[in-house]
Amino acid sequence: MTVFLLPAILIFLIIYSVVKRVKVYDCFLDGTKETLDLVKTIFPYIAVIFVCIELFRASGLAAAVSKVLAVPLEYLGIPSEISEIVLLVPLSGNGTIAILEKIINEYGVDSYPARCAATIAGASETIFYISAVYFSKCKVKNLRYAIPVSLFSSFFGMVIACALCRVM
Repeated sequence: MTVFLLPAILIFLIIYSVVKRVKVYDCFLDGTKETLDLVKTIFPYIAVIFVCIELFRASGLAAAVSKVLAVPLEYLGIPSEISEIVLLVPLSGNGTIAILEKIINEYGVDSYPARCAATIAGASETIFYISAVYFSKCKVKNLRYAIPVSLFSSFFGMVIACALCRVM
Protein backbone atom coordinates (compact mmCIF):
# COMPACT_ATOMS: atom_id res chain seq x y z
CA MET A 1 0.00 0.00 0.00
CA THR A 2 2.80 2.43 0.85
CA VAL A 3 4.32 1.86 -2.60
CA PHE A 4 1.41 3.80 -4.07
CA LEU A 5 1.55 6.68 -1.58
CA LEU A 6 4.10 8.89 -3.35
CA PRO A 7 2.60 8.45 -6.84
CA ALA A 8 -0.86 9.15 -5.37
CA ILE A 9 0.37 12.37 -3.78
CA LEU A 10 1.98 13.48 -7.04
CA ILE A 11 -1.18 12.71 -9.05
CA PHE A 12 -3.28 14.56 -6.47
CA LEU A 13 -1.00 17.61 -6.67
CA ILE A 14 -1.16 17.64 -10.47
CA ILE A 15 -4.95 17.38 -10.46
CA TYR A 16 -5.23 20.03 -7.74
CA SER A 17 -2.97 22.45 -9.63
CA VAL A 18 -4.97 21.94 -12.87
CA VAL A 19 -8.27 22.56 -11.06
CA LYS A 20 -6.93 25.67 -9.29
CA ARG A 21 -5.16 26.80 -12.50
CA VAL A 22 -1.80 27.10 -10.78
CA LYS A 23 1.21 27.52 -13.03
CA VAL A 24 3.37 24.85 -11.44
CA TYR A 25 6.52 25.56 -13.42
CA ASP A 26 6.37 29.30 -12.60
CA CYS A 27 5.87 28.49 -8.92
CA PHE A 28 8.85 26.15 -9.07
CA LEU A 29 11.01 28.90 -10.59
CA ASP A 30 9.89 31.40 -7.95
CA GLY A 31 10.82 28.93 -5.22
CA THR A 32 14.23 28.40 -6.80
CA LYS A 33 14.87 32.15 -6.89
CA GLU A 34 13.97 32.43 -3.21
CA THR A 35 16.32 29.54 -2.41
CA LEU A 36 19.22 31.27 -4.14
CA ASP A 37 18.55 34.42 -2.12
CA LEU A 38 18.48 32.32 1.06
CA VAL A 39 21.81 30.70 0.20
CA LYS A 40 23.40 34.12 -0.41
CA THR A 41 22.05 35.35 2.93
CA ILE A 42 23.11 32.46 5.18
CA PHE A 43 26.32 31.31 3.49
CA PRO A 44 28.62 33.72 5.42
CA TYR A 45 27.18 32.59 8.76
CA ILE A 46 27.59 28.91 7.91
CA ALA A 47 31.11 29.42 6.56
CA VAL A 48 32.20 31.13 9.78
CA ILE A 49 30.73 28.37 11.93
CA PHE A 50 32.43 25.62 9.91
CA VAL A 51 35.81 27.38 10.06
CA CYS A 52 35.54 27.95 13.82
CA ILE A 53 34.52 24.35 14.49
CA GLU A 54 37.37 22.97 12.40
CA LEU A 55 39.86 25.26 14.16
CA PHE A 56 38.49 24.14 17.51
CA ARG A 57 39.01 20.48 16.63
CA ALA A 58 42.30 20.81 14.72
CA SER A 59 43.96 22.92 17.40
CA GLY A 60 43.48 20.16 19.97
CA LEU A 61 41.43 22.45 22.16
CA ALA A 62 38.39 20.17 21.85
CA ALA A 63 40.38 17.19 23.15
CA ALA A 64 41.89 19.24 25.99
CA VAL A 65 38.55 20.64 27.12
CA SER A 66 36.91 17.22 26.90
CA LYS A 67 39.61 15.77 29.18
CA VAL A 68 38.92 18.49 31.74
CA LEU A 69 35.16 17.89 31.51
CA ALA A 70 35.47 14.08 31.73
CA VAL A 71 35.42 13.95 35.55
CA PRO A 72 32.36 16.17 36.11
CA LEU A 73 30.52 14.44 33.26
CA GLU A 74 31.23 11.02 34.75
CA TYR A 75 29.77 12.26 38.02
CA LEU A 76 26.55 13.01 36.10
CA GLY A 77 26.49 9.52 34.58
CA ILE A 78 28.09 10.29 31.22
CA PRO A 79 31.06 8.00 30.55
CA SER A 80 34.41 9.78 30.37
CA GLU A 81 35.09 8.04 27.06
CA ILE A 82 32.43 10.09 25.31
CA SER A 83 33.23 13.51 26.77
CA GLU A 84 34.53 14.72 23.40
CA ILE A 85 31.29 13.76 21.66
CA VAL A 86 29.30 15.63 24.32
CA LEU A 87 31.39 18.70 23.59
CA LEU A 88 31.11 18.50 19.79
CA VAL A 89 27.44 17.55 19.37
CA PRO A 90 26.18 21.17 19.47
CA LEU A 91 28.92 22.22 17.07
CA SER A 92 29.41 19.65 14.33
CA GLY A 93 27.34 16.74 13.06
CA ASN A 94 30.18 15.34 10.95
CA GLY A 95 32.65 15.64 13.82
CA THR A 96 30.18 13.84 16.06
CA ILE A 97 29.85 10.96 13.61
CA ALA A 98 33.64 10.68 13.29
CA ILE A 99 34.06 10.49 17.06
CA LEU A 100 31.17 8.02 17.29
CA GLU A 101 32.92 5.77 14.79
CA LYS A 102 36.12 5.96 16.84
CA ILE A 103 34.24 5.06 20.04
CA ILE A 104 32.48 2.11 18.39
CA ASN A 105 35.75 0.77 16.96
CA GLU A 106 37.54 1.14 20.29
CA TYR A 107 34.90 -0.13 22.73
CA GLY A 108 32.59 -2.28 20.61
CA VAL A 109 29.02 -1.77 19.48
CA ASP A 110 27.29 -3.12 22.58
CA SER A 111 29.46 -1.36 25.14
CA TYR A 112 27.98 1.25 27.45
CA PRO A 113 30.07 4.14 26.01
CA ALA A 114 29.12 3.19 22.44
CA ARG A 115 25.41 2.95 23.27
CA CYS A 116 25.50 6.33 25.03
CA ALA A 117 27.46 7.94 22.20
CA ALA A 118 25.14 6.53 19.54
CA THR A 119 22.06 7.69 21.45
CA ILE A 120 23.49 11.17 21.92
CA ALA A 121 24.64 11.45 18.30
CA GLY A 122 21.34 10.20 16.93
CA ALA A 123 19.04 12.22 19.14
CA SER A 124 20.72 15.61 19.13
CA GLU A 125 21.12 18.54 16.80
CA THR A 126 23.92 20.90 15.90
CA ILE A 127 22.64 23.90 17.82
CA PHE A 128 24.99 26.54 16.44
CA TYR A 129 24.48 25.50 12.81
CA ILE A 130 20.68 25.49 13.12
CA SER A 131 20.75 28.80 14.97
CA ALA A 132 22.88 30.37 12.28
CA VAL A 133 20.53 29.20 9.52
CA TYR A 134 17.25 30.12 11.21
CA PHE A 135 18.25 33.35 12.87
CA SER A 136 20.12 34.66 9.83
CA LYS A 137 17.03 34.07 7.68
CA CYS A 138 14.87 35.92 10.21
CA LYS A 139 17.54 38.62 10.54
CA VAL A 140 17.58 38.25 14.33
CA LYS A 141 20.64 39.95 15.83
CA ASN A 142 19.95 39.46 19.54
CA LEU A 143 19.56 35.75 20.29
CA ARG A 144 18.98 36.47 23.97
CA TYR A 145 18.29 33.13 25.68
CA ALA A 146 17.93 30.90 22.63
CA ILE A 147 21.47 29.47 22.65
CA PRO A 148 21.82 28.98 26.44
CA VAL A 149 18.41 27.30 26.72
CA SER A 150 19.19 25.09 23.72
CA LEU A 151 22.56 24.07 25.17
CA PHE A 152 21.06 23.35 28.58
CA SER A 153 18.24 21.29 27.06
CA SER A 154 20.67 19.37 24.90
CA PHE A 155 22.96 18.62 27.83
CA PHE A 156 20.05 17.57 30.03
CA GLY A 157 18.91 15.25 27.24
CA MET A 158 22.41 13.71 27.11
CA VAL A 159 22.34 13.01 30.84
CA ILE A 160 18.91 11.38 30.54
CA ALA A 161 20.01 9.38 27.46
CA CYS A 162 23.01 7.95 29.32
CA ALA A 163 20.84 7.11 32.32
CA LEU A 164 18.42 5.24 30.05
CA CYS A 165 21.30 3.43 28.33
CA ARG A 166 22.58 2.28 31.72
CA VAL A 167 19.18 0.85 32.66
CA MET A 168 18.47 -0.84 29.32
